[in-house]
Amino acid sequence: MASGVKPRVKVPKSASAGDTITLKTLISHKMESGQRKDDDGNPIPRSIINRFTCEFNGQMVLDTTLEPAISTNPYFQFDAMVPEAGEFKFTWYDDDGSVYDTAKKISVA
Repeated sequence: MASGVKPRVKVPKSASAGDTITLKTLISHKMESGQRKDDDGNPIPRSIINRFTCEFNGQMVLDTTLEPAISTNPYFQFDAMVPEAGEFKFTWYDDDGSVYDTAKKISVA
């Protein structure tokens, strides 16, 4: 597991049923290409975020595959429709098998 990884998300606290809202996510992650070597000449294992998903009440909203050229601290901004009150679940998958997730609730006014 990479150290210092911190997912952050911005989800409005409430919306009207049927509204389209903007979601923002950022994960602090160094990203290591696997091509560098440490001070002893040993290869540093590759560690990149290779997949990001967002679900709302168990329904997939976004599922994207990330390639090795993805930048450090990947940022995503996207829109989603809110049909009802519920919870958004955000998940990032790392090459080393680590999974980072966080969730945010939204109410319907």
